[in-house]
Amino acid sequence: MKAMLPGSATDTDKPVVLGEVPEPEPAADEAVVAVEAYSVNRGETFQLDGGLDRRWAGWRPGKDVAGTVMQAAADGTGPTAGTRVVAHPPAYGWAERVTVPTASLAELPENVDAVTAAALPLAGITALRLLRAAGPLAGRRVLLTGASGGVGHYLTELATASGADLTAVTATAERGARLLQLGATELVTSVEEAAGPYQVVFESVGGASLPAALAQLAPGGQLVWFGQASREPVTLDFFDFFKGSNQAHITHFDYTTSDATYGQDLAALVRLVATGRLHPEIGTVRDWAHTADVIADLRGRAIRGNAVLTIS
Repeated sequence: MKAMLPGSATDTDKPVVLGEVPEPEPAADEAVVAVEAYSVNRGETFQLDGGLDRRWAGWRPGKDVAGTVMQAAADGTGPTAGTRVVAHPPAYGWAERVTVPTASLAELPENVDAVTAAALPLAGITALRLLRAAGPLAGRRVLLTGASGGVGHYLTELATASGADLTAVTATAERGARLLQLGATELVTSVEEAAGPYQVVFESVGGASLPAALAQLAPGGQLVWFGQASREPVTLDFFDFFKGSNQAHITHFDYTTSDATYGQDLAALVRLVATGRLHPEIGTVRDWAHTADVIADLRGRAIRGNAVLTIS
């Protein structure tokens, strides 16, 4: 079958190449899904360019997919063949077919198409779990950096729906316009422009952004650090904590550690989309032959929200 294979980590024009791979061999608790659409995440682009470990030999990208169950799991768990699903496999999803643990997929209703569903898994699950990590947000002032990506759009809509007063930070006003429609109270183009203090800060940029965001934190507040999109290291000065953010809490967040299965969260996201309470922001939809172009656009921050590829 055909699949996208890692290309050159040094040739930016060829981060992936289309090639032939063996058919997937499912474990007893895995279904085989015929992929109709998949989403590209920034973390996968970091892995492709060698910025993150690829974790295991033979790794191929692909964590966000939607399609149809082609072969049900042998242990009898999960949906039957022919069922439309959204899934979050550990890898290998940029392919015509992929195996997925049945605990990490959810059925799709008729009113949620494959393109919309493919944008849900990593970004949507991350947003859900960030909200749980932060605790109740009703009536609290919240600052979100790097807000124009897939996670940022989901987090903005979910947090404001729960009563948060959220300020979104984006590189340009144009990139953040949709966040105001999704409920953000204010949009700024730098952390320094934000009018703190904030009880909760969601920080995903790293570099100079994190200490600047920390300075906006109210005494006893919580900063949840869930990314480093700038690829720049963070330096903190101990004495800065006495300038307003004293007794602050910094929490390192990894969406994979709270629960290694994803089916329940996927089902919750699907339900919210199906009932019109969550609106995936999809910045581009292209045929999977253009995956390399999409990766280049993501690296250049030319796509707002999620990028989805369809398998023709």
